[in-house]
Amino acid sequence: MHPVPSVTSRSPGHFDLDDHYYPKVLNAHIHPLVRSFLGLGNSRIAERYCHLHPEVQPAAVTSALAARTRHFRWGGCDLFHVTNEQGVRRMVVVETNSCPSGQKSMPRYDEDQEQAGYRTLLERSFVPMLRRRALPKGELAVLWDKNLMETSGYAAALADLTNEPVHLVPCFDGDPDPSHRFEDGVLHVRRPDGSWTPVRAAFRYVTQRPWNRIPPITRTAMFNPVLACLAGGRNKMLAAKAYDLFNAELASTGLTVRTPETIWDVSQNEVPLWVRRMGGVAVVKDPYSNAGQGVWTIASEAELAAFMEVEPRYDRFIVQALVGNSGWSSAGRDGRLFHVGTVPDKRCRIHVADLRFMVGVGEDGFFPVAVYARRARRPLERSPGESSWDQLGTNLSVKGKDGSWTTESERLMLMDARDFNRLGIGLDELIEAYVQSVLAVTAVDRMCTNLVTQKGRFRRRLFASLNPDPALVDEVLS
Repeated sequence: MHPVPSVTSRSPGHFDLDDHYYPKVLNAHIHPLVRSFLGLGNSRIAERYCHLHPEVQPAAVTSALAARTRHFRWGGCDLFHVTNEQGVRRMVVVETNSCPSGQKSMPRYDEDQEQAGYRTLLERSFVPMLRRRALPKGELAVLWDKNLMETSGYAAALADLTNEPVHLVPCFDGDPDPSHRFEDGVLHVRRPDGSWTPVRAAFRYVTQRPWNRIPPITRTAMFNPVLACLAGGRNKMLAAKAYDLFNAELASTGLTVRTPETIWDVSQNEVPLWVRRMGGVAVVKDPYSNAGQGVWTIASEAELAAFMEVEPRYDRFIVQALVGNSGWSSAGRDGRLFHVGTVPDKRCRIHVADLRFMVGVGEDGFFPVAVYARRARRPLERSPGESSWDQLGTNLSVKGKDGSWTTESERLMLMDARDFNRLGIGLDELIEAYVQSVLAVTAVDRMCTNLVTQKGRFRRRLFASLNPDPALVDEVLS
């Protein structure tokens, strides 16, 4: 375990561009098409989407974009740009993330606004929470367990917005002497002098099993609450069920959350059966990991055998249809989906790339916050080769043996004039990705609501029934 930093504080007037953006982003200029998309607004986005999708009810699209979620107010979706054997293209949701990264990778919409998306998200989504009457007395904090570049940016921007200091609190999994604790549902953080102070509202970027050190529901306003992670934001098992339930609700409107076919509640011994059913290729996921951890692309008997040797932390997995090349994609319920990929480079190589779309929810409904893309390490080949993950894995985070995190930022693709053109997508794909992200976040928020009683308590028994994995349930704080 690497040394845990101590609690620090960010005071107003100390936001520094160099500290909160990747160096390559500082001099990047946002692509004109992306700028145009960000300036459209929900009304024009809905109009364009309905024009391209005559099968959907216009009122349903307008209502979806204007919805105000109750619990899950900041999310990011990872999407693939795919096509099928008939050449029909679409954006499909791979997973939804609560408390996602993205600000440090997004060129500024307005060159004169240094805080850019940091300020936009806080101003439109977080700050309105501070007006709640039921908040306990206390200060403000940002909780984090990775991505200090962004989390410190949020702390600095929040200090400016509220004109008060903001505590930046490390919250690492396995910390023997944590700098935070809860008393009667109220978060307290330890100052550098050893004293404890209550917190009325906290911005949370705690991504590694946050439920084992933060309760699902707290009196301190938490953005996002851990409830959102358990309901699908960091729980791929419940996310798949949330999409399924929401799609049933949307059936009459023509809208749907599009995902690769997903089989849930699968024990390790059952995995080979489902892989065989999908044509011998599939993706197996630890439902509760993130940042590219706990994901196995299975495109050969050797890769399946390697997975079967894994000693799992949890009792259940999900098996998902693999989106690969046209010759080695899973045979799922929607036929074979395969990656459109990037525009061929000068050596005629195509790479898999995903799109991370970050959205927020404010008083007027959803709004886009940040977009970036990530490409795989190796180009997409006509055969899976020795390691299908090198061709398909796009996540940039790398976890070291000491538990620390590094980032392979050389595979980051910005929404600037150079990188965006290589993605091979246009305005309509951005609109499609935005609508899919809105629907996916809404689906998870509906699951959040199902897991809360009328008195505002976490429904542990229902959660255990929906997510029958005792190893996970035992980790969740009461």
